[in-house]
Amino acid sequence: MSSLAAARADNFYYPPEWDPKKGGLNKFHGQHALRERARKIDQGILIIRFEMPFNIWCGGCESMIAKGVRFNAEKKQVGNYYSTKIWSFTMKSACCQHEIVIQTDPQNCEYLIISGARKKIEEYDAEDAETILLPLEDDKSKLEDPFKRLEHQEGDMKKKKEAEPVLVRLQRVSDARHSDDYALNKSLRAKLRAQKKRVAEEEATSRKSGFGIRLLPVSEEDNAAASRIRFASKFERNRKDKRALIHSTSIFSGSSGFSVPEKRRLELEAKRRKINAASASKLLVGGIKPSSWVRGAVPTGKLNRV
Repeated sequence: MSSLAAARADNFYYPPEWDPKKGGLNKFHGQHALRERARKIDQGILIIRFEMPFNIWCGGCESMIAKGVRFNAEKKQVGNYYSTKIWSFTMKSACCQHEIVIQTDPQNCEYLIISGARKKIEEYDAEDAETILLPLEDDKSKLEDPFKRLEHQEGDMKKKKEAEPVLVRLQRVSDARHSDDYALNKSLRAKLRAQKKRVAEEEATSRKSGFGIRLLPVSEEDNAAASRIRFASKFERNRKDKRALIHSTSIFSGSSGFSVPEKRRLELEAKRRKINAASASKLLVGGIKPSSWVRGAVPTGKLNRV
């Protein structure tokens, strides 16, 4: 053992005061071999781990307890069915600590809920679930009659003859598909090679376009969605006009030395809005000078002389 604590936990540690004449370790320590699980063994009760056999509804809080949930249950014998013992399992639900009692039913090979819960009834259609519908108890009793059994067998033979052509055709198709493993492998590898080639071409096209991800091929739905998008026709022109107005506005408009009357400023702004983007850019560069600037700079008499 790796340590003294591990040896004691596994019940392999024999203390110095132990004597073989005193019996085993459990007798020496005055305890049962099952430890805490056998604390009620004098009442015929053994603590076990019980797994819920089906979905149930808790009787205390109406919560569902799923199949497979495990509990610490008290197991005890409550009767016999011929030579088979009937066991009772008492446990408490984790949701509300409500007591649940379940017993075995050897006659029907199932579990019965005695108290504290009720079984969740799950109904389904055998055709939708693609399962075989088992005969009911009444049908089983009817099959005990030789004439009823003969009639039932004739019905099964009739169903078999009706479904036989379909089954044979499906079997032939399955055999034809899986008869040649080499052909199946060859077709699969060819399909994978074509797929890898298509992916490589799409990645190369995306890299040429400057995208870091692979684009999907063009589809008709994407073309139709793109054709329905409409942009404003005057958006670019309005954007350029706004930029020209911003560049032409004086940055000293708030100072008292360079301020103009409010009416004159509004008139200038109205005129600037009418100027298109191309003329405004030429004005800013200095390629064209307005006539009003020339008249203001040169006297009228000098112009007449020239």
